[in-house]
Amino acid sequence: MRHHHLFRRLHRSLVPLAALPLLLTALSGSLYGALSAQGIEAFWLIKLHTGNFGALNLQPYYSTVLGVLTLFIAGSGIGLLLGRRSGKKHSPPPV
Repeated sequence: MRHHHLFRRLHRSLVPLAALPLLLTALSGSLYGALSAQGIEAFWLIKLHTGNFGALNLQPYYSTVLGVLTLFIAGSGIGLLLGRRSGKKHSPPPV
């Protein structure tokens, strides 16, 4: 049970770390598409979308890190969900 608890804590601590860049990427890509359809060029949104944050340029690593974090979070979430279901003892409903 201790291993399961540590795995859950790791999952819960990494979710916000993975969610922030995912949201930033989704929002910047969507906003760029909407603005370019209106004829507005917002190249800075593409820079954000690809991981270039001005002085901090993560473009060479951004998509790889984002993909690995996404796969880990999804896989660990599914693993925790399935582990809980298979390890759960079915007790009769209370009368």
